[in-house]
Amino acid sequence: MALSADLTGRVAVVTGASSGIGRHFCGLLADSGATVVAAARRTERLAGLRRPDGRIIPETCDVTVTDDCERVVDRAAELGGPHILVNAAGFGDAVPALEHPVEEFRRTLDVDLTATFEMSVLAARAMDGRGGSIVNIASILGLVGSWPVTQAAYCAAKGGVVNLTRQLGAEWAEKDVRVNAIAPGWFPSEQTEEMLAREDSIRWLRRNTPMRRVGRLEELDGALLLLVDDASGFITGQTIAVDGGWTAR
Repeated sequence: MALSADLTGRVAVVTGASSGIGRHFCGLLADSGATVVAAARRTERLAGLRRPDGRIIPETCDVTVTDDCERVVDRAAELGGPHILVNAAGFGDAVPALEHPVEEFRRTLDVDLTATFEMSVLAARAMDGRGGSIVNIASILGLVGSWPVTQAAYCAAKGGVVNLTRQLGAEWAEKDVRVNAIAPGWFPSEQTEEMLAREDSIRWLRRNTPMRRVGRLEELDGALLLLVDDASGFITGQTIAVDGGWTAR
């Protein structure tokens, strides 16, 4: 069943736009009528997002660099926005905690958590007075541990995103700037590519997911369209798990 929302006239910013969930959401928002400022570090991958209708505007951006973040939000402001921000930039390596260099731990938090905070603050300032919707891409690993997968830094960062979402949603509610999050379960992405290529990993995921499979990217569409649409006008500070039942076990 196709899902839809009319986002005509709205301007969205999507970070992490060069691959995975971020790239998918750029297309979804543009197909729904929004103009999308697509931000990511990999310029060559961003170029492939350009469309004949001009609804996707690539902007090279390292979300750990303040000047880059400000430039992306300023570009959205030039277009009349931002009305929507999707914080999808993130990464996390599977390294045992005892072997994980603290510098890499900090780097994961910088990309997954600190950048989410900075982009949200910049967008909220631009939205002040007319409202908007911020959607953070968290993870089920921000709601539960990843064991036996060893991702302490990623779990810590995404757990931070979940509670940051609660706090910002409450702080900015009076400004009509809504802040919510989506916590995807196991979906195909660059981060899960190696894992999903292994038959033993697939068997483990099927055994532990009540729906007995990994997700399809389009199965995240309903949650995003709900949260950016006026239909969710009284929803803020919430995290929606889209995980085939993983966190319900």
